[in-house]
Parts: sequence; C-alpha cells; structure tokens
Amino acid sequence: MTVRFLRSFATACTLAALFAAGVVTPTAHAEVSAADPIDAGMRACLARADRSSTAGQVQCMDDARTAWRSAADAAFVQLLAKLPPAQQRRWRASQQKWVAWRDAEDTMLGAAFATTSGSSYQIYEADMRLQPVRDRALALRGAAATASGQPVRARACSADARCEHVSFDLNRYYRQLYARMPKHARPAVARAQSAWRAYRDATTPLIDEHARLDLLGARLATLKRLSETVNNR
Repeated sequence: MTVRFLRSFATACTLAALFAAGVVTPTAHAEVSAADPIDAGMRACLARADRSSTAGQVQCMDDARTAWRSAADAAFVQLLAKLPPAQQRRWRASQQKWVAWRDAEDTMLGAAFATTSGSSYQIYEADMRLQPVRDRALALRGAAATASGQPVRARACSADARCEHVSFDLNRYYRQLYARMPKHARPAVARAQSAWRAYRDATTPLIDEHARLDLLGARLATLKRLSETVNNR
C-alpha cells in the first residue's frame, strides 16, 4: 500500500498533539495543505497555552471542523456553478449521501470511543471527526478547480488491481471492527458502513481513479485504526 491513499487521520497540525498524547507514532503520514488558513488557525490554536488541556485541544479541532464544513459548502456551490444540470444532480446526490454518512459515522465513533478510557482518546476521537470533513472540503475544492462538465472516465474497480486490493482489506478490517465492538453497538457500525457504501457508490462515478483510491484508502485507514482502538483502556 502507498502513502498516497493510506492517509492518516491527522493533519500535520494535529499530529503534534497526538504524538504528545502517545496515540500515534511519528511514522504516521498526512496530506497537508500547509498554507490553508484553517490548518494554520488550528495549528495556532493547539499551540496556545490556554488550550493546552484536553478540552482545549478538542475545542481547537472542533472549531477547525466547523470551518472545514463551511469550506466544503462553499466549494460545493462553486462546483455546481460549473456543471450542466445532469452533472449537478449527480453531485447533489453524492453530497446528500456524504452528509448521511457523516452523521452515521459520528454515531459510530461515539460508540467506538465509549469503549476506551483516557484523555488521549478524546483528542483522537475529535481528530477522527474532523478528518472526513476536511477530506470532503479538499475533494470538492479539487473537483471545482478541474470541473469541465464532461463525464469522468475510470476503469471499474474490478479492473484496477490497487482498487481491488484496498477494497479487500477494507472489508477485512470492517469485519474485525464489527467483531470487536460490544454487541449493543454493532448496529451503529453496520449503519455507518452502509451509509459509507452509499456515499462511495454515488461518488466514485464522478471522480478519477486516483481520487477513488484516496476515498477507499481513507476508509480503510479509519476501519483499521478503529479496530485497533476499540476496548483500549
């Protein structure tokens, strides 16, 4: 697997906090838009003395998450303005499925981290709630920047060995996570994964193969990390 699509959940500005907490190791990688004012603002927030507590660090990430949601909304409007009606409808469906997945994912993360203890996991959870929103905003920005109104042509996943490999591992880690979760919380995992699949199915026809690998790889990384985190105390 390559670093390109096995992204970590932390941006560079969040990694410093996670390293200090011992949640992730320095071998983790992240794709960072270093000059983005949202990232810079979160980095500055995390460095403030009055935000050095766990609650303060979490607040910095929550504020960044809110800012990235606004950025995603703005990029989505810009994207739609460049597309013909048929493409607009497809992107609206993608966005609708993404919002549904985001909400289901938040519920799943709450259930997963309820099995852990320690302030470091509060920081980790906040980051995992932030990263999908940041990813979506950057993806929409990229789509808006390159929009041509022409359909995207990409091979089927079954014809792309990398896509097939990531999909296999993704399903494997989903099963591991489901098995490790308490029985009462397993429906939340199933709902989140079902919502993600609906988002994937609505989105992959609109993006190229590299973006598809990014989407699948981010999900693989999430499921792998959660499967290793559940029940840690």
